[in-house]
Amino acid sequence: MPPEPPPPDPLPFDPLLDGAKGTFEDLLEFHAPDVERMQDDSIPLRERLAAYEDITESEVGDTNLVRARNIEREMGFRQLFLKFEGGNPSGTQKDRIAFAQAADALRRGFGAVTMATCGNYGVATALACSLAGIQCYVFIPQRYHTRRVDEMERFGARIVRAGDDYEHAVVASREAAEREEWYDANPGGDNTTLQLNAYGEIAYEIYDELRDAPAVVAVSVSNGTTLAGIHRGFVSLYRRGRTSRIPKMVAGSAFRMNPIVESFLRGKDRCEDLVPANIRETETNEPLVNWHSCDGDPALSSIRATGGWASHVSDRAMKSLSRRLLDREGVSALPASTAGLYALLEFQKRNPLPGDRYVAVLTGRR
Repeated sequence: MPPEPPPPDPLPFDPLLDGAKGTFEDLLEFHAPDVERMQDDSIPLRERLAAYEDITESEVGDTNLVRARNIEREMGFRQLFLKFEGGNPSGTQKDRIAFAQAADALRRGFGAVTMATCGNYGVATALACSLAGIQCYVFIPQRYHTRRVDEMERFGARIVRAGDDYEHAVVASREAAEREEWYDANPGGDNTTLQLNAYGEIAYEIYDELRDAPAVVAVSVSNGTTLAGIHRGFVSLYRRGRTSRIPKMVAGSAFRMNPIVESFLRGKDRCEDLVPANIRETETNEPLVNWHSCDGDPALSSIRATGGWASHVSDRAMKSLSRRLLDREGVSALPASTAGLYALLEFQKRNPLPGDRYVAVLTGRR
């Protein structure tokens, strides 16, 4: 473990943005005044938090819900919608929990945040922490070679290589958080409720567009936090009388490489770990595979409680569906994020669903 460095300097726009591309640069330039307020220790914390909230509210969430009319007609759906999380700053839904936890860390006086990742979550957390002026430690498994490390480092994150797989990197990150008194942003820990509530916003946004819950929401799963959070959001809406129902939750993941899907298919009541030696990561399935799903139990419970289902998806099928989405609907989705949609489409082939509204959550190709 490297020694504790001094607190990060206020976000240095020119050096930081050297070579930056896409929405990151636009975000930082547009919100420069808010970032300066955020990182000014001389102003009250409530004002700094208000500045951070201004950034979060304008940049994170409120992603597009688009109707997939071509695939809808091809597959016989009455209405099929795609909730495209690629509109978030880092291109995935991970920004929702990253920004929520960075604000929580700032509010509670933490000087550093740590978490384990294989890519997307690390970029989201690094960006969120850089804006908040908080140091970020990203733990990455020794044998993983994510292409997003450069982005994490560009936003000031310190990369720590630990363990042979994601699960061991999580353990190393948690141990470092306890030892160094860092904020632990890993799934399945003390901040699970905050994370689930952040993903619950996806349900609220779907409701805002449709004015009721759809029949089904399909989600790709790894740890299961996103699916469990969306379900939690719809349960809240239903209990408050906003919706007439809670949608069936559908999960898709890499072929025989995810505990949630495997446990569902085996009829298990709890999410059971897989054999670590049997897990094989590929460039396509890497965002989905694990032998232990940190929020597997609530995700599995959500599927069963709503009468939903879960299924495997091969790398080839995910890549094919990603190309099909681009060709038919003009949506550039990360192949791994199509696993939930694939599970929905395959079910429709075998057992045509009632004429209703269906939603699949997707993320960007970064």
